[in-house]
Amino acid sequence: MRAGCIILNSCFFIFLLADASLAQKKLPPETSEEIQRRLEEITANNDDETPDDDSYLQDLEYFSRHPINLNSADRETLQRLFILTPAQLDHFFSYRKIFGAFVNLYEIQAVPLWDVMTIRKLLPFITITSVESITSIRKRFAGGDRTLLLRYTRVLEKSAGYTKDTSGRRSYYPGSPDKIFLRYKYNFKNKLQYGFSAEKDAGEQFFKGSQKSGFDFYSAHLFVKDIGIIKSLVIGDFAVNFGQGLTQWQSLSFAGPGDAMFIKKQGEKLRPYTSAGEVLFNRGMGITLEKKRWQGTLFVSFRNMDATLQTDTIDFVSSIRLSGYHRTQSETTGKNILKQTGFGGNIQYSGDGYRIGINAIQYNFSDPILKGGQLYQEFIIPGKKSGNYSLDYSLTYKNLHFFGEAAIDNNIHYAFLNGIAISVNRYADFSMLHRSISRDYISLYGSAFTQSTTPVNENGFYTGINIKPNDVLRIDAYADIFSFPWLRYRVDAPSSGSEYMIQLNYRPNRNSEFYLRYRKTDKAINTIFPDLPLSYVGNKSRESFRVHATLKINRTYTFRTRAEVTRYDHKPGFLIYSDLLYKPMRKPFSGNFRLQYFETQDYDSRVYTFENDVLYSYSIPVFYGKGYRYYLNVRYNILRHLSLWTRIAQTRYLDRNTTGSGLDKIDGNTKTEFKCELVWQF
Repeated sequence: MRAGCIILNSCFFIFLLADASLAQKKLPPETSEEIQRRLEEITANNDDETPDDDSYLQDLEYFSRHPINLNSADRETLQRLFILTPAQLDHFFSYRKIFGAFVNLYEIQAVPLWDVMTIRKLLPFITITSVESITSIRKRFAGGDRTLLLRYTRVLEKSAGYTKDTSGRRSYYPGSPDKIFLRYKYNFKNKLQYGFSAEKDAGEQFFKGSQKSGFDFYSAHLFVKDIGIIKSLVIGDFAVNFGQGLTQWQSLSFAGPGDAMFIKKQGEKLRPYTSAGEVLFNRGMGITLEKKRWQGTLFVSFRNMDATLQTDTIDFVSSIRLSGYHRTQSETTGKNILKQTGFGGNIQYSGDGYRIGINAIQYNFSDPILKGGQLYQEFIIPGKKSGNYSLDYSLTYKNLHFFGEAAIDNNIHYAFLNGIAISVNRYADFSMLHRSISRDYISLYGSAFTQSTTPVNENGFYTGINIKPNDVLRIDAYADIFSFPWLRYRVDAPSSGSEYMIQLNYRPNRNSEFYLRYRKTDKAINTIFPDLPLSYVGNKSRESFRVHATLKINRTYTFRTRAEVTRYDHKPGFLIYSDLLYKPMRKPFSGNFRLQYFETQDYDSRVYTFENDVLYSYSIPVFYGKGYRYYLNVRYNILRHLSLWTRIAQTRYLDRNTTGSGLDKIDGNTKTEFKCELVWQF
């Protein structure tokens, strides 16, 4: 039976392998259309802030050069690709346990639930070789890859913040407009990793004034895996991810409504922190121990945070600052004034097709964090302590995967999330997810499957479906119905809403891909009428229709284009762009160019779009108003292991004479960003 499965469709699989051999020569690999869409959704749901976490791009680039050996890979490593669903992972490990080591790549088509599309995505990042035992600590420190990265960014136009007000009535940026990021990283086959990073934001001083130590932000880590019963050990800065994000989730996760089978969060419980963001990490030590079916994780963290400190009869914090900026005097005054102590852990038992875990998180603060003055902030009162405790679970039975988490906080406020994903047959996948989170539930670093940025004050039911009638066509659709029992920002009453999406994906061959998408969201928001003393809470509708096409002209050129029409409360918006990607074989240079036009009536009808960038970086700007956008990215390999990346991007507005606001206001209708990056891999 096994031999028959291997022979089945072998001719087609040879075609896939040939395609993958070309893909493995692409350094770095292209971010897939699917991942780009997920990143756009994360930005849209995160108050227009592009995630700072670039660990996923680092992983893709590393695994393209050092493919994952399927004969020795563990679950955590395969999860980092964000390609395999939980059920596909469970069937993979069951298959490997029953049949033993894989003989060659042809065999992976026999793994249950691994369809053609999944295999096509995996091939550039996997391999089949014999299992190598790595026990020597000395060997881990000697034979790994080293990467040194230096990135420089600057907005070429001068903004108001860089003009000093001699009267002293206005604040200004005392530092230069240069943004600098430095990172060194050592990685030995995912078994040992260490490194450091440093960042200076635009406007911050450098080796003078308030930043006499040079960079404004420093980070370092040491990460070790698979030493006896030690599954992982991290010292320095790291992220902690438990359950389904009701207690804590600090890493990037693509679990969301866009794909019916990717509604579950997956990731390593402890992960070294290597990004430039200054908020979502712990600083201290964490360890995961594993013995047979049992796994235990513990961590402890001590770090300082930015905050706004107020004084009444006692000192208290009115808000935690999340921007990471330390430019003006008010920003530097609040730097690191709040001390945070954190600790927690997880105990997990894994059986045949099921897992169950207990999670606990506790954070203590040097000063109490009190609620703001707005009514919607009534229940956001962490005080001096914030704690969460939960039970998470999952079960895979044949083509069905069930998962969930039940959590409480220090004050016994509840949060529940349960989901199910079913591979009905080779042509259809189906999923459902329900969440119920009380209005007064508090999770400091929670990030779950919700409409809100954090898991609080929300009930909802989601259902999604993927239909694959053949290997070239796929239909994705979902519906999400939700309600908010308490007030929210800009919504002065309990409210409800809905979101619907349908997308048609068509890939007739490996050189072309098309998709059409319609999406509609209804959410409540305050509406002000001039003749009424109070605002009125009513539902507003946002609709968008997108057409996207990618055409690989030949091995060197790829053409990509998109047109999107939006409408918010009868206010229209429009965006269209075209990309030309140039990536010749065996040449030291490559590049891509975009030309874009956008036109919307206001910010409410804004449009988001993913932009290619320098290595390990991406941007998802928001566009509103009327204007053009164009950028050019160029990569040049100076030496075999030394590459130079440059980017120039400009937005030219047609409906205004200034851009930005406050200290970032620029006199003129253009904003130009220059970026340069040196990457040395040795």
